[in-house]
Amino acid sequence: MSTLLHRMGRAAYRRRGLVSVAWLAVLGIVVALFLTVGGEFDDEFTIPGSESQAALDRLGEASPAAAGAGADVVFVAPEGSAVTDPQYAAAIGEVVAAAAEVDQVAAVQDPFTAQVVSPDLRAALATVQYGVPADQLDGDALEQLQAATAAATDAGLQVEVGGGAFATGAVTVGPTELVGVVVAVLVLVLTFGSLLAAGMNLLVALVGVAVGLVGLLALSGAITLSSTAPTLALMIGLAVGIDYTLFILSRHRSQLATGMDPEESAGRATGTAGSAVVFAGLTVVIALAGLSVVGIPFLTVMGLGAAGTVLVAMLVALTLVPALMGFAGARLAPAPGSRAARREHALAEHAGAPARTGGARWAALVTRRPAVTVAVTLVALLVASIPALQLRLALPDAGTAAEDSTERRAYDAVAEFFGPGVNGPLVVLVDGLEPATAEQAAGAVAQAIGGLDDVVYAAPQLLADGTSAIVQVVPESGPQDEATSTLVGDIRALAPDLAEQTGVGGIAVTGQTAVAIDVSDRLADALLPFALVVVGLALVLLLLVFRSVLVPVKAALGFLLSVGASFGAVVAVFQWGWLMDVFGVPATGPVISFMPILLMAVLFGLAMDYEVFLVSRMREEHVHGGAPRASVVAGMRHASRVVVAAALIMFSVFASFVHIEDVTVKAIAFGLAVGVLVDAFVVRMTLVPAVLALLGRSAWWLPRWLDRLLPDLDVEGAKLGAAASAERPREPAGQH
Repeated sequence: MSTLLHRMGRAAYRRRGLVSVAWLAVLGIVVALFLTVGGEFDDEFTIPGSESQAALDRLGEASPAAAGAGADVVFVAPEGSAVTDPQYAAAIGEVVAAAAEVDQVAAVQDPFTAQVVSPDLRAALATVQYGVPADQLDGDALEQLQAATAAATDAGLQVEVGGGAFATGAVTVGPTELVGVVVAVLVLVLTFGSLLAAGMNLLVALVGVAVGLVGLLALSGAITLSSTAPTLALMIGLAVGIDYTLFILSRHRSQLATGMDPEESAGRATGTAGSAVVFAGLTVVIALAGLSVVGIPFLTVMGLGAAGTVLVAMLVALTLVPALMGFAGARLAPAPGSRAARREHALAEHAGAPARTGGARWAALVTRRPAVTVAVTLVALLVASIPALQLRLALPDAGTAAEDSTERRAYDAVAEFFGPGVNGPLVVLVDGLEPATAEQAAGAVAQAIGGLDDVVYAAPQLLADGTSAIVQVVPESGPQDEATSTLVGDIRALAPDLAEQTGVGGIAVTGQTAVAIDVSDRLADALLPFALVVVGLALVLLLLVFRSVLVPVKAALGFLLSVGASFGAVVAVFQWGWLMDVFGVPATGPVISFMPILLMAVLFGLAMDYEVFLVSRMREEHVHGGAPRASVVAGMRHASRVVVAAALIMFSVFASFVHIEDVTVKAIAFGLAVGVLVDAFVVRMTLVPAVLALLGRSAWWLPRWLDRLLPDLDVEGAKLGAAASAERPREPAGQH
């Protein structure tokens, strides 16, 4: 691999103009596609093959209006007044009439006719039924409905519009998220000691993100793309793009500092550091693409979109970076006598030289008593993982929206005056009815369901086809409560016997709340198999890279510890409410259901990234005859500075998204930020060197029969000497 990448790097260096123009052309093409065929976002969650989705599809065929999106209009009278007061009742009537005239609205339920008035008469609830699903609503549907409530607002009522149709909205990226980029630039300047190198690094990352992100947006006209997917792609693509370029460029500058020819250095940097970039990038791509096996469309698109952005970032780093090295030539070398030059010359010394860098001093400290280091680190990580045992999963609804949004205020008002279950009613589809006995059978089904625990009421309604009915079930508990999930299970357990007793064709639970529960259940069931696949992949890939049995096992266990600590932090903040005001969490509750599996996919690639960069340098020293502990210290001396910079950049990018309003992105960003810090500084830079020092030479043990079977990937670039002698610089030295 290193030989192929070495040739690719030198080719890009020589043909730098062609490579640069090619990437600009690619960027131009994706921008043109986005402007011409790009579509809109779709935040609807579907789960093909589930009972709730199948019933929802059947309901759409039997009665399209009944399967349409629903909204709530909540009227609250001032303290000491009642919505039944004549002036308020008249205003509510005007609003009901105006709402019925809004585009795409099929029906509006008058709160007085339906008797949906709170016991204290302070609030009334009007239900709006659209004739189309949520994903087909006009972009200004919420604004039109809000405009129709003007009469009630003018009369002095508090009016809030919310409901399932408006539970989620588009994710917006603001100036706060640019803080991560600013921090990344500062870290790059401090790492390189060069504005040219730092600027080149950021430029390459931005090109990669622009191509990947705009390309994903261009596909929104052909695929179902949620508003979260581009934000996730931006967050991950920017972080890995900066890191991948950092690894290659820092290796190039180190080699230039020792006097290596710029073209040969570009090739060697691409062949060595580039090999690790390919390995890390492909692991992230495979893990993210593996999300498609869960079978949930929005998660598949989210995973593939982020994977595509990472793939583009990797390709840009392997081609555009050496091309820009060609334009910069020897100007990228640290200035003679500068701090960066002195540091690079010190790093070029033999492994046995005294420890001069912070990384080497830290390695010497943690390997002095490796058993103590391992024990303390393991205990700390296991304690941090304890909250993860109480991890609960659910999809976001209006209850997790920003506190100042109308959908959140409507949600809170409904819960306060009518009970939390009204925010998440269940819909039970009863089909296969005989027209002559349809009303009686539907009533019997509703009565049986109404007798279950956690049910406030169950109301039957015949559909227009005469052979189907729906039973609206309002639980006592809210849509994200465990009791509601239990109720869905109880109804499904009762359904076969109840269908036989009443003579109906079938009974199925559906509705937005049931679909969300099914999505969360499927993701929870997929979490353990996905973890096993990811860990298994780590074992195989690291076995190929390091040709060792114990190193991959140690890396995989370290990854699981990082994930556990990250999950624990997410549970503590988002479920338990620790420091929720600091991080701007609007409400405590279950964790977004696809966060754990997505976080595992991303952290897996990042963990393997740091593992390869650190351990490959340690193995390099060991292969050249270094003693076990000395090899660990020397490897840390060479690689720790770059890994620290990469981790800080990753952390700053992810942390800048924590204060975004969307709770989905907030939870994912927080989990990734914590995971990066824990994995880089606690696991890779503390636990790994201590374990390797404790294992000694046995860390690199590999059975002879397995050694013969495994291909030699040559990540360290041992074969590049032959490649370098076979190729000579074809340009005059003055052009370097």
